[in-house]
This record gives sequence, C-alpha cells and structure tokens, in this order.
Amino acid sequence: MKLSEKIIELRKASGMTQEELAAICNVSRQSISKWEADIALPETEKLLILGETFHVSMDVLLKDDLILNEVKGNHSCGNNAIRKKKQEVYEGILIKESVTDDSIIDLLNIHKVELWNVGGKPKYWTAMFFTCDKKDFPEKISRVMIANPDYGGNWFVDFKSGNEKYIVFKDKILKYEIGDQAEKNRVCNECRKMGIVDEQMNWPE
Repeated sequence: MKLSEKIIELRKASGMTQEELAAICNVSRQSISKWEADIALPETEKLLILGETFHVSMDVLLKDDLILNEVKGNHSCGNNAIRKKKQEVYEGILIKESVTDDSIIDLLNIHKVELWNVGGKPKYWTAMFFTCDKKDFPEKISRVMIANPDYGGNWFVDFKSGNEKYIVFKDKILKYEIGDQAEKNRVCNECRKMGIVDEQMNWPE
C-alpha cells in the first residue's frame, strides 16, 4: 500500500476531512489532496505529525509493503519498540541523504525519524533510527553510500551488532570490537584518510 493510500485510509478511519487534516499539519487543503493523489510527498516534519495524529510509526507510513490492518496496535517507537521486537542484528542511525538508492530503507525497521539542521550541504539531514536483521546489511549499505565531492564527499553510516561497531563508506566496511582502543584508532585513521574530521567520529557505542 502506497503512502498516499495510507493517508486516505487513516484520515477516513479517523473521521477527518481534508480540511481538518490540513489544519493539523499546518498546510493547505490542496497539499493534502496532492499527498492523497500521489502527486507530492509530505516533508519529514509533516510525516512526523501524521504519525502522531494517526498513532502509527514511520515504518508503517514509509514502507509500501506494510498493510495498515496488520500493524495497528503496534505503533510505539524508540527503545520500547526495540525491546518488544525480536533480537535484531544491527542497530544505528542512517542519514537518508547519505544514500544513492532509497530502496535500502526497505531493509530497515525504522523506530524514530528526526530532522537535523546541520547548516551544511545539504542543510537538513533526515536521521532514521533503525534496526536491521539482514546479515548482509553492511555489504548492501556500502553499495549505496554517497562518495561524491559535489554532495558532501565521503558519507558514512555507523551502527553496531552486539559488541562490534561498524563504520561503512561506499565500498568500504570498517569495524572494531567495542572497548578495543587500538582497533578503534586504526578505524579512525582510516576515516581520516577518507576526509572525515575528528568531530564526526564521536559516534555512539
């Protein structure tokens, strides 16, 4: 089910008119009409409002293969949602603007989305807090990371699996055991060679 179809179904199930939903999202009725006609997509902040209004997760809204009736009642996000799920293989944060192919998102279980104003290029980053149970996820994500000086240079995504920390660039997978400072230093030196400044290497463990 497409996002446009989900918005229609959720709005009608809540007994809302397009005008009422527009007021909640602080947009025009025409914007709602365009979302529902699949002509335009809501911005990230509007997706968050839709999720809060209809009590569904970003996973439900963004993934075409999820059907609303199958996920109702399982819409919590953040740490509670992660604890309720089966053990995941990887968990971390992916910046949506760092990948060349959005279909990689289909592999993720998204628990929270934040919009970060970093003032760079691009100015806004869409941060997706995710877990993933695909064992070959590091290889798959490495194929779609951006490595282009016109789009911010070498982007990376950091995530962990158990006690292993992964730092993944375009066609380059680095990892170390959390707590092994020598291995972490080696990874950080490799990151510096990729043009990453030390301030960007304060990733959570």
